[in-house]
Amino acid sequence: MACIDELAGRTALVTGSAQGLGAAVAQALHNAGARVLAWDVDEERNHATATRIDPGGVRVVPVCVDLADLDAVDRAYRWGRERFGPVDILVNNAARALPKLLWETTPAEWDQVFEVNVRAAFFLTRTVAVDMRAGGWGRVVNMASLAGQMARPTGAAYGASKAALIALTRVFAAELAPYGVTVNTIAPAMVDTPMVREIGKEAWAGLTAQVPVGRIAAPEEVARLAVHLAGPDAGFITGATYDINGGALMR
Repeated sequence: MACIDELAGRTALVTGSAQGLGAAVAQALHNAGARVLAWDVDEERNHATATRIDPGGVRVVPVCVDLADLDAVDRAYRWGRERFGPVDILVNNAARALPKLLWETTPAEWDQVFEVNVRAAFFLTRTVAVDMRAGGWGRVVNMASLAGQMARPTGAAYGASKAALIALTRVFAAELAPYGVTVNTIAPAMVDTPMVREIGKEAWAGLTAQVPVGRIAAPEEVARLAVHLAGPDAGFITGATYDINGGALMR
């Protein structure tokens, strides 16, 4: 569990912060003392989440940005840098899913998934890493998925994108290690989020039956791991993929 004020003085950027896992990570980083730039394309929901976490808007600022628009990403980053200073912690959490069979997936849909899940994460990390290298300290946490490690029907684009993100993590880790910057991946199985709850009771029961511990992860469990990897005690951990799947994949 993160210590209070463990990240005091640090600036974090979390993508996909409006709800679910991203909101939990933003909350946990705030609890640990960090300033948080909360990025999401859903302006209304993201603002509500940021206000719930930090009613005064002092340390959590919602930013509406479409990660597929790299010019908008660059503008949003520069604005946040002026507000809070250089970003010390980046959590690439935003993602698009596409539950379609192989032959049902169109080229445009494939590109849309990779646009956010891989392309945006790559270019945002590269942008933020410039300041991290200059400062001699940084933490990047990429949210991948069990889907990037295990084959499942209807998950070609999503699974391939998350596998690519795991590979990118290792490359960034190798290149940034000499500068005091660590880069790691968290690979959760299903997490109890509003999106997952929409699948219905029968599907929910089927999912939990596949997990040896007999339940789905709470967002806070994943968020606490993200905060640990973002903290001062994780400086010797880099290029790693952390499984948090209740035993669904043991290795």
